[in-house]
Parts: sequence; C-alpha cells; structure tokens
Amino acid sequence: MEIRIMRLADEPQKKEQAARWFHEKWGVPLEAYLQSMEESLAQSGPVPAWYLALEGGQIVGGLGVIQNDFHERKDLAPNICAVYVEERARRRGIAGALLEYACADMKAQGISRLYLLTEHTSFYERYGWEFLCMAREEQGGLARVYVHQA
Repeated sequence: MEIRIMRLADEPQKKEQAARWFHEKWGVPLEAYLQSMEESLAQSGPVPAWYLALEGGQIVGGLGVIQNDFHERKDLAPNICAVYVEERARRRGIAGALLEYACADMKAQGISRLYLLTEHTSFYERYGWEFLCMAREEQGGLARVYVHQA
C-alpha cells in the first residue's frame, strides 16, 4: 500500500487522532500535543508544525517541528521532534520521507536550518543530518544534537 506524507495543517480534522497517536508513542501528555497542534493550525508562523505518514488512512509515522525539544540549548531552534515510524512500517524509507518533507516545507517558509535531539548515533546521517554537539536534556542526561541545512 502506498504511503502518503502530509502536513496536519492540510487536514486539520486529523488533529485528535494525531495527538493520540504521538501521545501513545512518546508518553508526553495528550494535552501538550493538542496545544501544539492547535498552535500549528492557527497559522501564526511556520513553527510549530506537524507531519504524518499515512497508509490506507492509518497513521504509520509522524514528526513535529517545535521551538525546543526539551534541552538547554535554546539557541538551536527550531527542532524536529517526536520522529516515529510504526515497527511494522519500518525499513521502507518512511522516516526519511517525513524528514525530507518537513525540511522542504520549513525551507519554503523561510527556515533553512533545523536541529534534532536524539540518542541515535548513525540513523540521521543517512538523511543529510550532521552531528553538531551534545546538549543536556531537561531531564539531566546528554543527547546528540544534529543539524540540517537546506
């Protein structure tokens, strides 16, 4: 079945479904996702923004673009966050397609540099991301920061 990548802003009726899906994957409060998605739909600026990968109408992947992904480096913004692809849909290029779509969409809105906080050590390099530095997360641990320049 074909995968369709889309902006939540193009189909705002998917907001509750998307918020629940991200909440189930990451454990961040549902209300936080709903609030961020409502902000993105208000069209006050390019950030925040949310993107989904759909297969047969079902969400199989997604990511967001927010100002800061819970780390101390507030100067490294905006951030790609909550990148996730359902296990059954992995190894099909969905994460790469989501990243490419989001980066292109942000570039079209005047944002050519994006950051991403992760514990992965080689995954994002495949998609043109470069390791920048380590940053302290709000929870206290260190995580890798990657940058993507469009």
